[in-house]
Amino acid sequence: MAANAEVRRLLRKREECIPSIVALLSPEEDSVCHEFSALCLSYMSNDFSSKVSIYEQDGLEPLIRCLTSNDPDVQKNTIETIAHMLQDYQARTAIRELDGLRSVMDLLRSEYAVIQHLALVSLERATQDPDNRTALREMEGLDVLIRFIGTPEYSDLHTFAVMVLANCLDDVESMETIKDSGGLQRLVAFITDVKPPDEEPKKEGKKAGSRKGKKSKDDDEDKHKSKSSADDLVPTLPEVKQYASQAIARAAKNADNRKILHEVEVEKMLILLLGHEDPNVQAAAAQGLAVMSENLTSRESIGQWEGIEPLVKMLKSDHDQSREVSSLALANLTTSSTNNCNEVLTYGGVEPLINLLSDTREMAIANAAVVLTNMSTDELMRSNIQNCGVIYALIDPLKSSNSTVQAKAALAAAAFVCDADTRTEFRNSGGLEPLFKLLTSGNDEARRNASWAITVCAVDEPTAAELCKLGGIEILQEICLSTSRRNAFSEAALGKLLDNNLSAKYAMGGQLSQTNLITDGFFDPGQLRPGQKFCNLEDYCKKPVDQTRPVLLINAKAGLPTSPMPASSEVDLKIDGSKSQLTVKSSKTGKESKGKSKAQREREERQKEAELQEALQREAEMNSDNQPFILPADPTLARYVDEVQEKIQPLDSTLEQVTALAQYTAEKMGGPIERGQVANFSYELPISQLKYELNSNVVPLGMIKTGIHYHRAILFKTLADRIAVSCTLQRGEYNRAWNEVMLTDDSTSGVTYPPKAYIVDLIHTPGDLMRSDTAGAVQYQRL
Repeated sequence: MAANAEVRRLLRKREECIPSIVALLSPEEDSVCHEFSALCLSYMSNDFSSKVSIYEQDGLEPLIRCLTSNDPDVQKNTIETIAHMLQDYQARTAIRELDGLRSVMDLLRSEYAVIQHLALVSLERATQDPDNRTALREMEGLDVLIRFIGTPEYSDLHTFAVMVLANCLDDVESMETIKDSGGLQRLVAFITDVKPPDEEPKKEGKKAGSRKGKKSKDDDEDKHKSKSSADDLVPTLPEVKQYASQAIARAAKNADNRKILHEVEVEKMLILLLGHEDPNVQAAAAQGLAVMSENLTSRESIGQWEGIEPLVKMLKSDHDQSREVSSLALANLTTSSTNNCNEVLTYGGVEPLINLLSDTREMAIANAAVVLTNMSTDELMRSNIQNCGVIYALIDPLKSSNSTVQAKAALAAAAFVCDADTRTEFRNSGGLEPLFKLLTSGNDEARRNASWAITVCAVDEPTAAELCKLGGIEILQEICLSTSRRNAFSEAALGKLLDNNLSAKYAMGGQLSQTNLITDGFFDPGQLRPGQKFCNLEDYCKKPVDQTRPVLLINAKAGLPTSPMPASSEVDLKIDGSKSQLTVKSSKTGKESKGKSKAQREREERQKEAELQEALQREAEMNSDNQPFILPADPTLARYVDEVQEKIQPLDSTLEQVTALAQYTAEKMGGPIERGQVANFSYELPISQLKYELNSNVVPLGMIKTGIHYHRAILFKTLADRIAVSCTLQRGEYNRAWNEVMLTDDSTSGVTYPPKAYIVDLIHTPGDLMRSDTAGAVQYQRL
């Protein structure tokens, strides 16, 4: 009746039920009582509450005593109850304290397979406790399990014995014990269906001799049987091979166990199993190799024992798990191993790895990306992989929703977009946008690898410009300001983007180093506030003229057409023509306007002029929208560059060049200004007139004839870069800016190193050089 769930529910409500049944297990009772009371408890122990009740009523001790009964039915029912109870951790501790493990081990000699099966299930659950594993090792239970696995008659139960052994092998002590006794070698032989090496029986004989006095007669007979069965090995079942490989993979997660397993060359067994016809066995063997290859010596041995080729073949398997674990094994094997990488290339692994980037299993994609990244360290292999289309294949993994796939794909992208052609291909294939989105990922690894990939991509100016359009500078700046998300790669990526976009670097950071050379297209919109968006030059050109400071443009290319900004002469010409038309019309309607006052006529004329101006402005905007943006030309600056290259560049020393260039810059910007008279220097009105004449907030620097600190500093830096005079450009507060040069002290004894920093005076005494740490230099930099 207890087999019925409803009956068990009613029995649990009766508190005297479990104690009464346990009492029937006493030695005074007949074996029939033992049989059916144990059977009842086996049904009751299916429920968790009943397990606890049996344990609390001290039912485990009589159950263990019944394991030694001569009645197989009593043994079967008892071990089944114990197997159910061992699902609870309290029972695992109690069975060791009650010395029940030895009784359970003795049941492995039973003539009945069901009893052996239940004993193995009980041992598998009991050995989840570390202390029980120690107890089993001390009673030499590991050798018993090895002999059990080596007995062909028990082939149906080998899987469960391997499960028990897998738990035991988690301990390094158990691994050493089984290795010293020769059991590990015998296990490998049984799993691979080969005889153990010749030296192993000798070792086994020595061990047996040392324990001859301790062994019983039955043990000697069992040993004789196991030895005879080892001579006539029968192939083990695929399930046994699978679970054995998984047990090795599990034990190998411990570094010490990996060393022990490598000493017995367990990798050879796993490589042999890669050729098994069962894909599950292949997958388990590949998983074992993946874990073993975390050991450097194992990694090299697997490559020498020809383990790479079958793994490469598994990449093309129709079995999903086989593809995933084989790619994982190759990922570990190719880490810091050029030889293994060459093996993958030799056996044609590149194409299946690239195909694996579009696999349905996400971890297979991630593993394939890791293998390709490992192979990219060699230039020839990298070129080969690039020619196979890896750049385009990495785009979809970058769009994955799995953070691990994103991180590995971003790292692979960083490894392969290392030259101009691949960066162009990556940009044209649309890879920048998904890569850029990874900067906002919540995963640290994905964000870090994306930053590194952007650092590599931003070497090219077109790629850096595209990333800036996507908002890369703003996002990276936000990341670098965060204490939790910032990292060295994000800082490097931001620096690389800014190095390829000096306009943004100067606007945000207010400083250009000696290596940052100003080229045509550089512009200065002024210091941006934190969080303020940096716009490109085209956006500034399209903005209507306002009261803000002008955007200074550097474009020394002479003879180029100007940008599609309406010129003031064209506007005036159209206005004059419209005025003449209005005059003609007004003469025709003179009689009608005689009755109107002069004020009314003027008001109407102003209104018509405003309407005409708006129409012309709309027409100019439409024309500019239809035309590609072209930088406004600056022929004056081009002339400056020619003059400087002709007159100043040939000078003998850097000191003479700096002095002459400072004087030349001051001359073109309105001449020297006396100290204390900078505020009275009229420069704003002429620049405002230029903005009005150009009808734009963008003013080419060469058109400015009266400038103060920040105008002159930019002009000095621009001209200095054209003649290879190294200098910095630094922005201060209140329209202050200055240039710093590094000069050596020339004397009769020779040049004195290291060079010293000097601030170049472009305002008061042009050409004067002030040591950067002097009071005069500090005063020059401040209001």
